[in-house]
Amino acid sequence: MEKKMEQKRNMTEGKIALPLVAFTLPLVLGNLFQLTYNAVDSVIVGQYVGEEALAAVGTSAPLMNIALLFISGLCMGASILMSAQYGSGDHELLSRQISTTFLAGSGFSLLFSLLTLLLAKPLLRLIRVPEEVMGEAGVYLRIIFLGILFTFIYNFLANTLRALGDSRTPLYFLVISAVLNIFGDLLLVAVFGLGVFGSAVSTVVSEAVCCLLCAIYIGKKVPLLRLGKGWLVFDRKLLGRTISYGTTSALQQVCLQVGKTVIQAMVNTQGVSVMAAFTAVNRVDDFAYTPQQNIGHAMTTFIAQNKGAGHRERIRRGFQAGMAIEMIYSAIICLAILIGAPAIMKLFTETEDARVVSLGVSYLRRIAWMYFLPGLTNGIQGFFRGMGDLKVTLYSTFMNMLGRVAAVWALLLGFSLGFASLAWANFAGWVVMLLFEAPLLRRGLREGGFQ
Repeated sequence: MEKKMEQKRNMTEGKIALPLVAFTLPLVLGNLFQLTYNAVDSVIVGQYVGEEALAAVGTSAPLMNIALLFISGLCMGASILMSAQYGSGDHELLSRQISTTFLAGSGFSLLFSLLTLLLAKPLLRLIRVPEEVMGEAGVYLRIIFLGILFTFIYNFLANTLRALGDSRTPLYFLVISAVLNIFGDLLLVAVFGLGVFGSAVSTVVSEAVCCLLCAIYIGKKVPLLRLGKGWLVFDRKLLGRTISYGTTSALQQVCLQVGKTVIQAMVNTQGVSVMAAFTAVNRVDDFAYTPQQNIGHAMTTFIAQNKGAGHRERIRRGFQAGMAIEMIYSAIICLAILIGAPAIMKLFTETEDARVVSLGVSYLRRIAWMYFLPGLTNGIQGFFRGMGDLKVTLYSTFMNMLGRVAAVWALLLGFSLGFASLAWANFAGWVVMLLFEAPLLRRGLREGGFQ
């Protein structure tokens, strides 16, 4: 049974396209579920407590995101190394990588929790949180970061399982955690009236239960992760490489968030209708981009495993298969948005709010044709991550954001082209990104012997 599971996770042999699709689907479902679950969580607090409580929860997001970016970056960087080690069959090195990442990440999480307890209010003042919500925001932030260790452990275990080729199991535990959190919110917030405190406690408890279940599953079903005393092994050399990979991945995400924040600031000068329409189309973009990103992540795991195994031909075929899947998905989402744009916009606003709907439909019908471009860029980034060249993904993301911000400034503020300029700004960002990546990809394929 264990041997069968081992073969199922190993991507260094057998078919390529179908395993890539099978690996991608749980990633897509997990991320889409996460988007929905976060929305439901906010609705419960807003409906049962009030707008100040909702503001207190929402205003803590920037500080939470910074911690989560570094935690997920550390785990993602380590997972690329793990995939290559697993593909090479070097299980002794893999076990040291796993234990070193676990110990380092746990230490960082505990230190961050301590700092947050001491500096919660100064940090909230730094991001200009209003005094009327400062108290509840401080309570929420402190409790959430008391449980940051559980957040790390889940991300670590999920990324480790994905590195071994198992993307389905982390989805199951994410669903369990999300459902527990929703019911916990309803119980503690709606029934017992514990407000923001109850919402934070529900989140931490659901994550703790998720970690426990994940650990039990690994102990019974994943022999490679039964390390015993090996969990206490700390390798400084591996730590340095892990931090290098992790911080590069985290900086890429930070760059993306900074770019979006700058664009939002420019949009905020255009009036309430434009702001509302931009908020709505951003949500649509999130749902459209997420599967493209997940296909790229699946390519990363496939390529990293086969790089470790030294299978150049499978890397080439895996890259081709992944790009084909990206283009097929892009065609589907393009058609769906072209047809459904009016209905999609009406989900976000009242039918009589005609200007918001009109602005959103015009944006979606322009950008639908452009979704092929992020399909290409995500596939290319998946290749470079899998090959261990994370600097290309960081630099290309920076180029994307730079091109997009410059285009918004020129088209929206300089030439006053209106809401349509936001779609063309995305186009400009993706084109700049592709122009940067294409020569590097061509050279990488040639030097790697994949052409």
